[in-house]
Amino acid sequence: MKLKFLLLIVCGVSLFSSCKHEVAQKKKPNILFISIDDLRPEMSSYDNSMAITPNIDKLSKQGTQFNRAYCQQAICSPSRASLMTGARPETINVIENYTYFRDENPDIITLPQHFKDHGYTTINCGKVYHAKYNDPGLSWSVKPDKSLIKNTLKGLVGGYIDPKNQEIFKKNKSAMIKKYGDKAKYGLGLGPAFECMDVPDNQYIDGYVTDLAIANIKKIVEENPEKPFFMGLGYIAPHLNFIAPKKYWDLYDRNNIKLAENNTAPENGAAMGLHASFELRTRANIPNKGDIPDSLALELKHAYLATSSYVDAQIGKVLDFLKEEGLLENTIVMVWSDHGYHLGEMGIWGKATNYEIATRVPLVVWSPFQNDKTRGQSSNALVELVDMYPTLCDMAGLPKPEHLEGTSFTPLLGQPNLPWKEAVFSQFPTPALREWAANPLSEGMRETYFGPLIEEVEQEIKDQMKEEWDRALFENDIMGYSMRTNDYRMIVWKNRKAPHEAPIFIELFDHKNDPKETKNIADERPELVQQLMLQFDKGWKGNVPQQQS
Repeated sequence: MKLKFLLLIVCGVSLFSSCKHEVAQKKKPNILFISIDDLRPEMSSYDNSMAITPNIDKLSKQGTQFNRAYCQQAICSPSRASLMTGARPETINVIENYTYFRDENPDIITLPQHFKDHGYTTINCGKVYHAKYNDPGLSWSVKPDKSLIKNTLKGLVGGYIDPKNQEIFKKNKSAMIKKYGDKAKYGLGLGPAFECMDVPDNQYIDGYVTDLAIANIKKIVEENPEKPFFMGLGYIAPHLNFIAPKKYWDLYDRNNIKLAENNTAPENGAAMGLHASFELRTRANIPNKGDIPDSLALELKHAYLATSSYVDAQIGKVLDFLKEEGLLENTIVMVWSDHGYHLGEMGIWGKATNYEIATRVPLVVWSPFQNDKTRGQSSNALVELVDMYPTLCDMAGLPKPEHLEGTSFTPLLGQPNLPWKEAVFSQFPTPALREWAANPLSEGMRETYFGPLIEEVEQEIKDQMKEEWDRALFENDIMGYSMRTNDYRMIVWKNRKAPHEAPIFIELFDHKNDPKETKNIADERPELVQQLMLQFDKGWKGNVPQQQS
């Protein structure tokens, strides 16, 4: 009898556990998808950086940090359109900021749309897609309810709080609109590059977005606690302008801030591969041409670090809220940046290149279901932002759409040191002869103070390319295709409209001996170039992990 009784208990417990498991499986995990604009791997858990980012550091120590993650194009809209559709820039024909991916791909299924179609409430607070290309009709099932918070940000002008900066912005913008009309709205005539005011976090945009996200998550969960949510939470900082409350500036002693050491263009590098820091130079307090003085460079880097700490604090507030509400135990968190950023490296400021500093990004994944043995272990595997879509599908137990061009890195969450991709790929059209949005140079750019600067840049390319120089070709059709392997970065400059023609220029950097990419060794290592070209020609499909092919 005792044996029968024990068997009944065991069966009952087993049945209960099975039922509990089934109930748990009915509700999919929530997704908190956090995007950060222009953040290179600057947090403390990466590269021994001096950035003070305790919240992302904590998440890294409890989840998985990817040390070698790369974007598909180092500019906002192409990068975000790529990762949100799960397809690469040229596949969706988005290679500059002013092409809407829906116009080119009306039926493509985006990441949040896919989750919405599988029972999720999908909502967006802040910048996840680029600007107005937010795909409201298909990606998001509800709009954020702004009435849930009292703050409206109506006092901001151009993102500034300081009345002096607001006046500078209005005056410069008005002058450019008067001269160029609507074309001026794309970035000509702006205010100062940074601002520091002693105000609460939510008086600037990212603090406001944090309050908005928390209020809307709370509302969604209260209205339908059994339905999972997908929150796309997008932060602008540390994008220009570098704006943050004073307390984040006060975290740093400017005397301890170091400027970039590799502040010149790569030896024997492509003249077309670097721009003239156009985006920064549109700001009112930045020289239109010439070097950025060290004193100003220190202010800029201080501002960048302050905004990095500001956005880290906002992420901490959202994570604390989820934990307090008991939601974190069923929420997958993915934190990423759309691309990196030059802070004086190679002599330039901004994104928009094919080099390591612009294409490498932070990527951190935390899951309540992760193996405790691997929590806190970072991975050196080569991964790409286009991989996030299939990864989240796997983590949430959703099928993967057939159009995806990334590889789920879910196996790396359990085995961070698993052999993985042989190479990852990025691209960017001639940075030297494109605006910071990757679009061809506009009339306004040529006529303003940028005119002489553009002529200087053109002359450098002419001197290097000689008889191969053709303005229409270089401005419109030359694409730099970058392949990053474990040991090398190779950039192949080609006419994108004639993909089978030979490259017009090749750059090769040895990351074992030259991690800062200071010297192009392509001419010195022709056999290695030939070998890597064979790998390059295989494309992303030929470089996926063996277990995923």
